[in-house]
Amino acid sequence: MGVRSICANLHDWLSFATFTMNPTPAVNSRPKGAQAFDETIWEDSQALGSQLQVLRERLFPPEAKKELRSFSTAETAKLIGVTESYIRNLATDEAGPIPEKAHTGRRRYTLEQVHALRQHLTKGKTSYLPWRRDGEHLQVIAVTNFKGGSGKTTTATHLAQYLALHGHRVLAVDLDPQASMSALFGYQPEFDVADNQTLYGAIRYDEERRPLAEIVRKTYFAGLDLVPGNLELHEFEHDTPRILSSGEHDDDGLFFMRVAKALYSVADDYDVVVIDCPPQLGFLTMSALCAASAVLITVHPQMLDVASMNQFLAMTSQLLAVVRDNGGNLDYDWMRYLVTRHEPNDGPQNQIVAFLRNLFGERVLTPMMVKSTAISDAGLSKQTVYEAPRESMHRQTYDRALESMDAVNGDIEKLILQAWGRAAK
Repeated sequence: MGVRSICANLHDWLSFATFTMNPTPAVNSRPKGAQAFDETIWEDSQALGSQLQVLRERLFPPEAKKELRSFSTAETAKLIGVTESYIRNLATDEAGPIPEKAHTGRRRYTLEQVHALRQHLTKGKTSYLPWRRDGEHLQVIAVTNFKGGSGKTTTATHLAQYLALHGHRVLAVDLDPQASMSALFGYQPEFDVADNQTLYGAIRYDEERRPLAEIVRKTYFAGLDLVPGNLELHEFEHDTPRILSSGEHDDDGLFFMRVAKALYSVADDYDVVVIDCPPQLGFLTMSALCAASAVLITVHPQMLDVASMNQFLAMTSQLLAVVRDNGGNLDYDWMRYLVTRHEPNDGPQNQIVAFLRNLFGERVLTPMMVKSTAISDAGLSKQTVYEAPRESMHRQTYDRALESMDAVNGDIEKLILQAWGRAAK
């Protein structure tokens, strides 16, 4: 059932209700000739969508594909964990991958070549290829918060890219109907993602359900695949109450089992799944939390945001207790709070951070994601800090943002390795 079908059902229901109820005089009706709100916002959505498409085609023409920049020898050495001289020696090794020289004579490496170097180095060791080993379970990280604007999508996207850059096989899942993560990966949700091409296609309750493997898309990030999102995801929120009230069940189980079953159908292809959850506590979020092996809660250090998070935690606890009593899995390897959009010179923010650390202890990640114009500047061209070249912005600003991102994601990678029983790098 598409969005149009939901609208049709709503129209039928309201038509029936209007027919069976006594007519009620309109209150505060708009002036004669004024445009209705639904008509205004429809026109605005069409105008905005058209201009976004124009901007997108200007940045990425129809015949062009979004590509990841190449990496210098120094960057490549840092990603793999070896010295620059070692990389230079490998570049001349006939048995290893040899990249083409740039016009400047300096070697540049694509991410595919970085991964190939890892494979080459792993012939005698395993430390350069961090893939899951036998007995190590798939890590499913749900990045969540009840309130929008907490940096959730920025966090999830940068985490997925960091893990891919460091050799993990990653699946990013955009579970937010607003689909900002999909847009960052070059998929405009209203143009590039059709019906049944989101996770909804793999967890829906009817005969149109399809395998998740058919929905997964490759990205320009080697080792990083995507399950895109769009407004279709809302349909799960509409379908689930109907199914629960009817008592209907199928082989994929109750709503909170369906995301996990879909993800584990492709588990052999990945080490880590990163889920960008919707900014509300609905059936999609609860399903993601039941599929997760770890949870990352983003926190903007402002009092109103912390108060909102308090409501989110209370509601989540009450709802998930019911789910757990009915067989939902809520055993996590780890749960952490991540302070986002932090301004180090903001005194009140620092007081709130200290308050959270005193209250939650080690569950608050030590590194914090700083508020940076580098992230905003990269976002203008639908890029992340990991994609944008250093020379495209002020170097100190770029380095500060990159250092912050690396520190946060490095700590999360350590938690992943600890969950697998490995020593942190």
